[in-house]
Amino acid sequence: MTEPAFQDCYPDELSHCYGCGHLNDHGHQLKSFWDGEESVAHFTPQPFHTAVPGYVYGGLLASLLDCHGTGTAAAAAYRAAGRPMGSMPPLRYVTGALRVDYLRPTPLGAALEVRGRVKEIKGRKVVVEAWIIAGGTVCVRGEVVAVQLPEAMRDA
Repeated sequence: MTEPAFQDCYPDELSHCYGCGHLNDHGHQLKSFWDGEESVAHFTPQPFHTAVPGYVYGGLLASLLDCHGTGTAAAAAYRAAGRPMGSMPPLRYVTGALRVDYLRPTPLGAALEVRGRVKEIKGRKVVVEAWIIAGGTVCVRGEVVAVQLPEAMRDA
């Protein structure tokens, strides 16, 4: 990937998210990129991300969909506005709703591919469908309704 990750374009004051903030040393450090009309990120769960031996904890999977979805929403909003990622004022999104469907157990030890596709952009809302693939099999599907960061959160 030659372009910076969506999350690396967030201004520092908005880069502390546990899932994707590049300033959160204890977080997942998720990095999302465009792959044509879809977005993609890769993440390899660690042994401590266990639900039961051999399988990934569902909360981690939801977190990956969440952060990939909001990152995709921000990147899509910049694209729709004809603006480069990271230009000011920042377009940063948070989760308004998250739906997660666990289709099959996700094996631990496999690199995960997280993908997303924008379904709708309307005003301050972006809807992103997302899915997680392990070993060539879709294990999780979901939808993120992302809303533009409220001013009160930005000023906090």
